[in-house]
Amino acid sequence: MATQNEDQAWRKFQTGYLLSERKKDRQRRIIKNTIIWSACFFLLAGLAFMAVFWLNDETSLSEKQPPAFESEIAPGSEHRERLSMASLNNIIAKTDFIRTDKNLFFVDTPKESFQVTATIDVELQQYLLSLLAKARKLNRGKPQQIALVVMDATTGKIIGMSGFDLDDPLTNPCTVSEYTAASIFKIITAAAAVQELGYTQHTQLYFNGNKYTLYKRQLKETKNKYSYKISFSRAFAESVNPVFGKIGKNYLGKENLVNYAHAFGFNEKIDADLPFESGVFSADGNEYHLAELGSGFNTDTTISPVFGALLVTTLLNSGELIQPRVVEHVTDAAGEIVYKSEKSSYKKAILPKTADTMLQLMMKTVSRGTARKTFRGASRDKTLSKLLIGGKTGSLYNQEHTVKYDWFTGFGKEKNSNRKIAISIMVGHRKYIGTRAAVYAKLILKQYFNGPKEATAQL
Repeated sequence: MATQNEDQAWRKFQTGYLLSERKKDRQRRIIKNTIIWSACFFLLAGLAFMAVFWLNDETSLSEKQPPAFESEIAPGSEHRERLSMASLNNIIAKTDFIRTDKNLFFVDTPKESFQVTATIDVELQQYLLSLLAKARKLNRGKPQQIALVVMDATTGKIIGMSGFDLDDPLTNPCTVSEYTAASIFKIITAAAAVQELGYTQHTQLYFNGNKYTLYKRQLKETKNKYSYKISFSRAFAESVNPVFGKIGKNYLGKENLVNYAHAFGFNEKIDADLPFESGVFSADGNEYHLAELGSGFNTDTTISPVFGALLVTTLLNSGELIQPRVVEHVTDAAGEIVYKSEKSSYKKAILPKTADTMLQLMMKTVSRGTARKTFRGASRDKTLSKLLIGGKTGSLYNQEHTVKYDWFTGFGKEKNSNRKIAISIMVGHRKYIGTRAAVYAKLILKQYFNGPKEATAQL
């Protein structure tokens, strides 16, 4: 049996051992708890840091990229079409549509970046540029100014636009209204005569003297053995000044001329994504001036080439004046659409019946009038024979008699479809007359309706 001393020694050992184990266990728990609490602390600290960083980043982004324009579309719309026309005008103000063969433009503003997709037909635009490149290389016959505008007559989209001005390389000659309208104004006078006076293609009219002059004696109501009898359609097609001078002065008068000029958009700022000048018309002169205005035989009435195309588009849309446009849509840096153009009618200019009659008159200009030589043989041409073609020519010197402005405004429409375009060509000839406006129109019609096979300029 164990002695009492051995028993006490054992108890003492047992007590020390238990105390030691308890102490070790307590230390292990402290270390374990320390590790757990430390991990929790660092986890919470990390989450807090990330939250602060995220909030700062959001604030920074909102400060760096504020919206360039206020929203104009109600919340929940499919697209944030939030650019006003004024804002869009500012964005594309410096975009060079007439010297590029692209239809995609990247525009940076102080606050935001945009991608602008234009309505330009790239293949057609390249062809226009090739025509101008050849015109620039001419020694004799190089134009002082030239503007080529092609518009989709159904939608109002500008699908081709180019030109140059030797004296002002930075200007866009397609959009400024500083070129004498000449006989292009006969479109307005003729429409007024059809609608107000009841004229038809077959209405018989009379004049004396040369058909391209306009003397006061030619405005008298004279019918004698020297008088020429002519139908209204032929007078328009051949651009007979005395006939239209008498219509303006004797039959329509100041009020009708002013009203119809206004109806077609003269002296108005027509809303468009591409700012352009329409036309300038004033009837504040004497009685003879009314004859000059009605026939276009004056340097006071001016138009821009874009407006010239718009006049034709109005006739092709049953008298509806369609707003021209050069922007298809605009997206922001995130790829979201902020502007999308749509066909829009500006106002009603004339009745559909009047517009139909005008188209017939313009077709006579091509088949039997002032453009017949240029379009001779069109019925045998593989491309032109498939089209209905009409137009109006005009030519007149500027006031200084240094530049002769030569015009062709017209259209081409496929006989078997509704595909149609309006064309407005202005050529400012210097001392030597170069390629005529009607020739450019013919080449463009062949190119557009025939496609890439005739992509080579043929001046």
